[in-house]
This record gives sequence, C-alpha cells and structure tokens, in this order.
Amino acid sequence: MSKWYERGAFYHIYPLGLVGAPKENRESSVTDQFGQLCEWISHIRSLGCNAIYIGPLFESSTHGYDTRDYRMVDRRLGDKEGFQEFVSRCHKAGIKVVVDGVFNHTGRDFFAFQDILNHGASSPYRDWYRGINFSCCSPLGDSFGYEAWQGHFELPCLNLFNPAVKQYLFDTIKFWIHTFDIDGIRLDCANVLDFGFMKELRQNSAGVKEDFWLMGEVIHGEYGRWVNQDILHSVTNYELHKSIYSGHNDHNYFEIAHNVKRLESIGSQLYTFVDNHDENRIASKLNNLQHLYPVYTLLFTLPGIPSIYYGSEFGMEGKRTNTDDSMLRPMVSISEIKELSCPLEDFISKLGHIHEQNPEFHGGRYQELLLTNRQYAFARFHENQAIITAVNNDESDAFAQVPCPCEGNTAVNLLNDEVFPVIDHKIGLTIPANRGVILKIMEG
Repeated sequence: MSKWYERGAFYHIYPLGLVGAPKENRESSVTDQFGQLCEWISHIRSLGCNAIYIGPLFESSTHGYDTRDYRMVDRRLGDKEGFQEFVSRCHKAGIKVVVDGVFNHTGRDFFAFQDILNHGASSPYRDWYRGINFSCCSPLGDSFGYEAWQGHFELPCLNLFNPAVKQYLFDTIKFWIHTFDIDGIRLDCANVLDFGFMKELRQNSAGVKEDFWLMGEVIHGEYGRWVNQDILHSVTNYELHKSIYSGHNDHNYFEIAHNVKRLESIGSQLYTFVDNHDENRIASKLNNLQHLYPVYTLLFTLPGIPSIYYGSEFGMEGKRTNTDDSMLRPMVSISEIKELSCPLEDFISKLGHIHEQNPEFHGGRYQELLLTNRQYAFARFHENQAIITAVNNDESDAFAQVPCPCEGNTAVNLLNDEVFPVIDHKIGLTIPANRGVILKIMEG
C-alpha cells in the first residue's frame, strides 16, 4: 500500500492573504477566520485534491514568516480550537493537512530575541542565534550584531547547531502533531537548513506520527541531496515549474522532457506546481492562456506530487513587484468566485479525479514515447497497466502515431471517453490544438 503523500494532490493556501488579514499583527484579540477557511474544504475535495498545504500559521508580526510564537496560531486567523476544527473537518473529508515550519529564522518579537535585546550578553539565549556579536551594532540599531536571512534584519537566523534550539523546534513539531493532528510540515528555506538538523528532525517526527511528511522549499541544487531515506520525503520542484511555463512559451517540449528525464530517479517524490505564494500566477506567465490546459495536464500526469495554488483553478492572474507580493496572495471569497463559470476549474477537477483514481500516477514508472518541439507523449505504469499522456502546444491540431508500451487493443481517453484502436502497437490519433489526451490502455 502506497503512502498517502504518494497518492497526494495538494491544494496550497496562503491563509493570511486568502482571508484578507491585516498586514501587521497589532491585534489584541483573536479574529476567527477558520469558519471561512472551512468553506473551502468541499471545493478542494471537488477538485480531486486530498491534501492541503496551508501556511504560514504560527503567530507572527507581519507576513507570517517572522515568527513571534511557534506554539500559537496566528490570532489574525483564529485560535487553537478553530484550527483543530479545521483539521478535523479536513480529515473527515479525506484531506491531509500540512503546515509551514519556519525554522531557519524568527521574527524580532520572538521571546529568545527579545531576551537578548533586554539582557544583552547575560541573556541565556545569546547562543540561540547565528553570528551574535556584542562588539558591534545591527543596522536596526541593536546593541549587537547577528546574521539575518538574506540581509533582512527583521529575520534573525536561528543557530540550528545549538542543542537547545533543536530540541525546542522538535518539541514544537510534537506540539503541532499532538494538538492539531497535522500530517506534515513544509520546511521554509530548506535549501539553507543544516542537513544534520533535518536528519534529526526526520528521526524525531517519524517517531511521533506514522507517515508524517517532510517537504522542503528548495529552489536550486541537486534535489537528491535532500530527498532520500535520511533527510526529507520531498522538495519543491522549481526546475519543472520553470520548464513547464517556458516550454510552452517557447514551443519547446524538449526543455520539459529533458528536465523530467534528469530528475527521473526522484521525480515521483517531488512536489510539483505551476505557481505559488512566491511566484507569479501561471496565467500571468503564459503568453497564450490556452496553454493552461496542456500545462495542467502535464502537472497532474508527469512524475511528482501535484499542487494547485488557491484561485489559479479559476484562471486568476497576479504578478509580484520588487517590493510587494500582495498581488500573489489576494483575498478570495469561495462563494463569490464559485458563481463565476470557469471551464478551467471543471477541467482541473477532471484531472484531479483522474490522478486520484489511477495508481499509474502514484509513483509509477515514466517512459518517454514521442517528442517534438510542439508535441510530447509519455507513459506512466502500474504493474502491467499503462496510461499515456499526449499534449500539443501548437495552434493547430496535430496527428501523431504514439507507440503503445504495453499489451492492449484499445485506448480510452479519460478526459472524454473517446476510444482509439491500438494497431501494431501504435495509436493513431489527433491531439487537439493547445490541449492533450490521457489514454488508458485496455483489453477488449
């Protein structure tokens, strides 16, 4: 039996944006937004998604990644009981819940940093942060210097070599598992986290909850350094993300196929996406919006664990600026947006259910079958069964003879139930312009 995350299809929510929370956390009381978030659960399930990545949730001062309290739900979203109810409802709907773990740095309001501000070199927390130096001042006027994430001194870097810091964070994960029954954590900035820390984290979390999933945010690097039996279960597949949109904009399926082949040994474990809270919406990246259809077809059928970013299933656009991410993280009312008729939403829902119902996509072997600049076909396998995906980024329909990699005499397009004969181990078919087909090979 495969693990839940191997069968996973994620829905990604940036909750502070979705509910329209204040940009700065100056609230003295809790604002309950989990009732609003619960309204999304049935929609998420209708898309065929069986997991949610929601975060950040830890109490923070502004955007969620400047943690103020690791063991409090951000009061702009709600309280402990509200999130417990949200997770419970997700689980009842068959949806796993993964949250953000921001362990590379804290905000300046975190208790340990505040203690250093107040007590200086006599603080028992002076070794909780990297590069603490009491012989100089920080750019923010503090009486000491310290390392900050990418030079942002609002985000002092934790010292993950300090056993007390590590134990505090391991206990924090136990707290979130025991208190909220979460199913996994996405590690923010995993590309700069210490590998020894992540290895210990894997060992600790595995002992607390079976099948607890650890996924890391990694943009560049050899993903196999992180994704293995000792470190993490998965990382963000930024390589595929880039190749998917540029491969369509440039009419170059070779770029996508090369990327898939390069990552073939770990590809089915990687967290795949076409946009997220840090990246421009896919509808704002593509030169041709009709390419949304082959893009999402590839997302759900190539090796990987697919993820949809909230609102993008409705074709939502959004671009970041050099100083502002807010256009990527808008307030959205599910009841209002559902009133809009959107063919893309229906199409993604069909893809989600195809992914969920067919084990070929749950880690199944990948085989390239046909490749040109504008047409691309591949198979995914489960035991002796195969499903073929063929996509076309051209403005015109394209006829193709696609090799059939397994026994069978018919191929059924799971998108519309159209049947094609298999003749001499080949399937002759027309791939519609800017669309694709998903063919299940059948006997009879």
